[in-house]
Amino acid sequence: MEIITVISLWFIPVLIGFILVYGTFKRVPTYESFVEGGKEGIKIAVSIIPFLVGMLVAISVFRASGALEYFMDSIRPGLIAAGIPPDIIPLAIIRPISGTAALGMTSDLIAVHGPDSFIGRLASVLQGSTDTTFYVLTVYFGAVGIKKMGDALKVGLLADLAGIIAAIVVVTLVFGSV
Repeated sequence: MEIITVISLWFIPVLIGFILVYGTFKRVPTYESFVEGGKEGIKIAVSIIPFLVGMLVAISVFRASGALEYFMDSIRPGLIAAGIPPDIIPLAIIRPISGTAALGMTSDLIAVHGPDSFIGRLASVLQGSTDTTFYVLTVYFGAVGIKKMGDALKVGLLADLAGIIAAIVVVTLVFGSV
């Protein structure tokens, strides 16, 4: 275990040092390249602010309007019949939209149900099995100016659905049902 700790502490500094030495060896102006990359990073960060604000407002409106609760009430009987805990569905809905909100929901589920509960384990696996599709599309596609993202959205949401189903199946098979 001690070797893993040492490797994890030194990996990034050694990698950065290697890149700098290699760049210097290849006669690349490493410091100037670093500064140019920093300038580009700041420009990109500023350009994605409107996309982030729009996405965060949409999430807040969805939750504050009661739409999430209404949706949950309407599908609760079917979920219970299928053996899927209804508590996990808000996480499955929010995860493609916001990683931070999903992490907060996962923390709440684990605090309420416990880390070794079916719901706690399912929330953890679901968190790692899905991605923040809308966030990725909004921020990264918006930053580079891609306007047509319909196919990427469909594929991303399909991958999220597959991740949700796989999480439910795997956690049920490995840890048993609710």
